[in-house]
Amino acid sequence: MRLGFIGTGTIASATVRGIAGAGHKITVSNRGAAHAARLAAEFESVSIADNQGVIDQSDTIFIGLMAETAPDILSRLTFRADQQVISFMAGLPLDALAPLVAPAHGAAIMLPFPGIAQGGSPILTMGDTGFVASLFAPENQVFALRDAAELDAYLCAQAVLSPATRMVGQAADWLAARVSDPTQGEAFLRMLVGTNLVSSPCGDLLEALNTPGGYNQRLRQHMDAAGMGDALVTGLNRLESGD
Repeated sequence: MRLGFIGTGTIASATVRGIAGAGHKITVSNRGAAHAARLAAEFESVSIADNQGVIDQSDTIFIGLMAETAPDILSRLTFRADQQVISFMAGLPLDALAPLVAPAHGAAIMLPFPGIAQGGSPILTMGDTGFVASLFAPENQVFALRDAAELDAYLCAQAVLSPATRMVGQAADWLAARVSDPTQGEAFLRMLVGTNLVSSPCGDLLEALNTPGGYNQRLRQHMDAAGMGDALVTGLNRLESGD
C-alpha cells in the first residue's frame, strides 16, 4: 500500500518502523524533520515530502498532529475521495475530523504505543477497526472501542504504564546496588513483569503470587497498607474528571 504520515513524532516513527518491512511505500512529512530523516535513512521504502506531498503520494494517510493545531494545518491541504485517513489524535473526534479531510474518508482513530515498532503491542482503535487490523494485526493486537466515552476511560487506565514502569525502575535501582550486573538485573525485572502479565489475567496471577508469607504477598501487603491502591484509584478518577 501507499501509506503517508503527516506529523512525524515519536509514535508515528514507531508505527512506521513496525510496518516498514511489509512491502508498503511510505511517505513521511518533514514536519518532525529529525525523525523523518532517521526513518528515510533507515528504510529504503520511506521517503520525505511536505504535507501536501504526503497526501498526493498516499492512499492511506495517518494524521499525527496536535489536536489543537490540526484544524489549521489540515484546512490548507487537499485530500482525494479515494483516500482513507487514520488519526492518532484522541482529542479530535472522528466527526470533527471528517470535514477537515473531506472528501477523503475519516476511517478510524488509532492509538498505538511505542512497542508497535517491534510488534506484540496493543493498539486502541475506534471506527473502522477491521481496516486498522488489516495493516497491523496479527503482529499487534487491536482493541476495538465502542465510543468516545469508552476511549476516554481506556486513555485514563493506560496511564498506569508510567507509574508501573517507575516502580519496576525503582526496584531495578534497588537491585543494582546489591548485584554484580545491574543491567542484567533490570532486564530480569522487565521480563518478569512483562511476560507474566501477558500470560495471565491479573486475578489469576495475583492468586498464584499469594503464597502465605512469601515475598510477593508480603511486599504487596506492605504496598496496600501504604495506600498504593487508593492512590491509584484517586489518580484515575482525577484523570477522568479532567483535573
